[in-house]
Amino acid sequence: AALTVRFLTRRFIGEYGDMEFIYSHNLTMDGREILFHIWDVPNSQEQAEKGSSEEKRIQWADSFVLVYSICDRDSFNILPLKIQFIKAAKEGQSQEKVPIVIVGNKRDLHHQRVVSSEEGRLLALSLDCGFYEVSAAE
Repeated sequence: AALTVRFLTRRFIGEYGDMEFIYSHNLTMDGREILFHIWDVPNSQEQAEKGSSEEKRIQWADSFVLVYSICDRDSFNILPLKIQFIKAAKEGQSQEKVPIVIVGNKRDLHHQRVVSSEEGRLLALSLDCGFYEVSAAE
């Protein structure tokens, strides 16, 4: 949620509850107006729900940004399963590659890091995804 709000408003808000939100945002890029619809789902909520809600979100989306905390190994470890689930649901319907980006957040908390940048890059490479490390706070 912090990363989504930072993208939409350019502000950092540090504390969020486990709420699900859909945001809409217009952005002009290379002279073209792009409309984003962002369905922001906290990880704890996804784990509590079963497949039908997650399947609905996957079918709704055109691309995916999966965010983990570099300070939380569990948030990183669930990514391969989530990505496999997304690819099975989306790529099974067509031969097009589904755009997926893995983002390691909280780069500013490097002193609490438990997931290395190299681990993130290797996971993204092995699953044919993009990879970035960022800090929503910075």
